[in-house]
Amino acid sequence: MPQQILLLSGNVSSGKTTLSESLRLQYDHIYVLKTKVVIKELARKKLGKDIEAERRALQEFGTRLDEETKGQWVRDALRKLISKVDSEDPEAIVVIDAVRIREQIKAIRKAYGYLVRHIHLKTPLDTLERRYKRRKDSGLEELGSFSDVAADSTEVRVGELEKIADAVIDTKLCTKKDVLAKASRYLVFHARDNGRLVDVVVGGQYGSEGKGHIVSYLAREYSMIVRVGGPNAGHKVFFDEGPYTHHQLPSGTLRTNARLLIGPGATVNVERLMKEIAECNVNKDRLFIDPQAMVISKEDVEKEAGLKKRISSTGQGVGFATARRITDRGKQINLAGMIPELKPFTQRKASDLLEEAYCNGDRILVEGTQGIALSIYHGQYPYVTSRDTSTAGALAEAGIPPTRTRKVVMVCRTFPIRVQDPKGGTSGPLEQEISWATVAKRAGLNAAKLNRSERTSTTDRRRRVGEFDWDLLRQATVIDGPTDIALTFTDYLDAQNEQARRYEQLTTDTIKFIGEVERVAKAPVSLISTRFDFRSIIDRRRW
Repeated sequence: MPQQILLLSGNVSSGKTTLSESLRLQYDHIYVLKTKVVIKELARKKLGKDIEAERRALQEFGTRLDEETKGQWVRDALRKLISKVDSEDPEAIVVIDAVRIREQIKAIRKAYGYLVRHIHLKTPLDTLERRYKRRKDSGLEELGSFSDVAADSTEVRVGELEKIADAVIDTKLCTKKDVLAKASRYLVFHARDNGRLVDVVVGGQYGSEGKGHIVSYLAREYSMIVRVGGPNAGHKVFFDEGPYTHHQLPSGTLRTNARLLIGPGATVNVERLMKEIAECNVNKDRLFIDPQAMVISKEDVEKEAGLKKRISSTGQGVGFATARRITDRGKQINLAGMIPELKPFTQRKASDLLEEAYCNGDRILVEGTQGIALSIYHGQYPYVTSRDTSTAGALAEAGIPPTRTRKVVMVCRTFPIRVQDPKGGTSGPLEQEISWATVAKRAGLNAAKLNRSERTSTTDRRRRVGEFDWDLLRQATVIDGPTDIALTFTDYLDAQNEQARRYEQLTTDTIKFIGEVERVAKAPVSLISTRFDFRSIIDRRRW
């Protein structure tokens, strides 16, 4: 599988071929798929002869292919190219010059998900006309003018692709080097060094901030993903066919081929972990569980029954297993390395694997669980979990020193939540609590649908909701020290945000809200989730 697939769109003469060639010459591991070459090859197969090397003939046959395959012919050509380069170059980046309709893009995104980036080159009509007159060595017999080119039914609609692109580059006043510089920032390369290789994702509120969604998006950039915590935290990942909730494995498991590590500070439910391993088709060569991870017993789960009512605990036995790890020192307790079912995955210590990764210059992503307001030390005691949910806590559980840390991404919801206990218990205070009906009315969302979706991943309980807590944001940044903020549920601010693919497409009030978050957090809002879908994250990172 390639590292990345870059789709280029734009009108004829907007600079797509110039950009694809510049990328190929500038960087290693770039492979260019030229759709005009594919059209010629398919025409030869279908018609039994070469079509004329003329612009109009290519346009017309390309339109015919789109109609016959619903745009999937480009995806099929891409698959053939990937099958050729996959085994030879694991760092390959494939550039498609070019996509012309939505259906082509949709088919490729469905097949390759987060690997796909789409850049649209935008150019005014008068500039296109001037450039077309100067075209040389295109390998085609060109038409008389750009107006003749633009008369094609598909070419007329190419400009609409700007709305769904990940990035738009206006090439009017740009040299080819300028366009290359702008486009290059959207390429993903594996950095090779032995310094600060670790990035951490943590929750900035009471959990359920959407960390799994963020980790799933970022995972493609890492060679190893580390999960800490226990099965009391469910992290939901979204696919076209529906969501999948990870309780023990990292949230990037189904998105990448990265190695997976469950750290020594984690707490595992063996039966549920083995079920998740089977469902995700993970083998012993990919998953590693530190032999000292703590195992939850049936008695641990039974003993937590009282906590369900007192503090709305999930009752998964994590707290009592953690306590036993301390109180039963010197007694016979079960760690992961002692469990027969886990033996294939517990043959190596986390510290050895991490040291190996450092030496290789591998990027590592640590996935924290729950949120800072539930930390056993820093949360609102007694309504807390059994572990430290801070950045430092996640690193400690994984066995990673602070000096290895590069980025800390703190995930925050636009409306924080706490679990609701139907039996009369409480999960603790929630500042300025409101109803889901209020959130729905403000944003223009369907209240019934919102109520159905806002249930916990682990226990399927209803969630309470409150106004954004600015003081909690301030406190969280003091403890977690984020370099970046990931803001989720921006559609809860305004339903119009669901359609945003770029920052400038968010509503004015949402952009103001983000600016205020950045001022209070003293960190940039680098990732913005507009809804829960595999393509719903606006990426503003500079790293």
